[in-house]
Amino acid sequence: MIIQKSIFLLAGILALGSCSNNDNVDGDTDPGPTGPPVETGTPNTSYQPAFSGQTRAGSIQTTTEIESKIITNGLSAPWGVAYLPDGRLLVTEKAGKIKIVTQEGVISNALTGVPAVNPAEQGGLLGICLDPAFATNRMIYWTFSEIVAGGNITAVAKGRISDNYTAIENATVIYRSNTPHPSAKHYGSRILFDKTGNLLVSIGERSDIDARPLAQSATSSLGKIVRITTNGQAASGNPAFTATGALSELYTMGHRNPQGLAIHPTTGELWESEHGPRGGDEINRINPGKNYGWPTITYGIEYSGTKIGDGITQKEGLEQPVYYWDPVVSPSGMTFYAGKRVPEWQNNLFIGSLSATHIVRLAFKDNKVAGEERLLASEGQRFRDITQGKDEALYAVTDQGRLYRIDKK
Repeated sequence: MIIQKSIFLLAGILALGSCSNNDNVDGDTDPGPTGPPVETGTPNTSYQPAFSGQTRAGSIQTTTEIESKIITNGLSAPWGVAYLPDGRLLVTEKAGKIKIVTQEGVISNALTGVPAVNPAEQGGLLGICLDPAFATNRMIYWTFSEIVAGGNITAVAKGRISDNYTAIENATVIYRSNTPHPSAKHYGSRILFDKTGNLLVSIGERSDIDARPLAQSATSSLGKIVRITTNGQAASGNPAFTATGALSELYTMGHRNPQGLAIHPTTGELWESEHGPRGGDEINRINPGKNYGWPTITYGIEYSGTKIGDGITQKEGLEQPVYYWDPVVSPSGMTFYAGKRVPEWQNNLFIGSLSATHIVRLAFKDNKVAGEERLLASEGQRFRDITQGKDEALYAVTDQGRLYRIDKK
């Protein structure tokens, strides 16, 4: 195992009370005193936030002594990571492989039986999750980009890990986006279980100008979060969208490139991370049936520097992000910390940052960001996904092939 330590120490800040929980329904943890925002770069736009703290929140600093270890650097463009009951890590690789990594850094051969993916550009084998009853049924679920008639789609598959952990048995594609497109960008895509035993899946709007408006169409699955059963059907209790021909699997709409999903450990609510264009990366608190605005409203601009649509950031009936970044950090996979080993992290959100090469830590108060921290910034890695293990450590994978373990020293 390759070991590299990064220590986050108290640097002249005595954060009294930072380990005590506030007595509120959201389970917020007091982040302690805040300093100047961690972002000091020049924004791409002159847009103003809709409310205080929506961007460039005050900086916070972890006071517990933390250690990061590189378990391995031998993965190939890992995209998703999940923690197995025996402490090993299940990892997807963009090219279409699922592998298992031990805590000692031993990487298995690729599991056989995985359906082919289209790994071009931003596609490949993407998000992954375990069935809540994995200990007895050994089922896993994953998302991937697939070539079909008319273009590329985001698809969802499931299968059983064999008893000897060498194969995926009876792999089956259970859901396919209904809108093929030639683009090989903006597939999303994360997948997780909600508390009712149904699957939540994020699907991108495929980037191209002609595809963008479909994020606002209830007849297309592009730019949506969908909620489906483990057999790929629309889950019962989904919100009803009123448009003629609206898809019954839709949960929310108006998303650009949603690469992160996480369930809050106290409230049970769904949160999402989303890539903006030039500026306007978002963190959203997801409410079923709501419209999150893309491309009608955004805090970003075109990569060329021109405005998007009418150049507006707010419109009645469209949801505001809880938080946004300008310049972007390119937020990807994320997880809430539900452990006790680092009390000040409880209910904080940890997000892999690609272009800004760090792990974002966000602390909340009343569903607004109360502080932001950048972790492992000195590593220079594009952090693609992060999860918490049953051992309460955080595990993160990077585009450059590393798997990190992050925990109290």
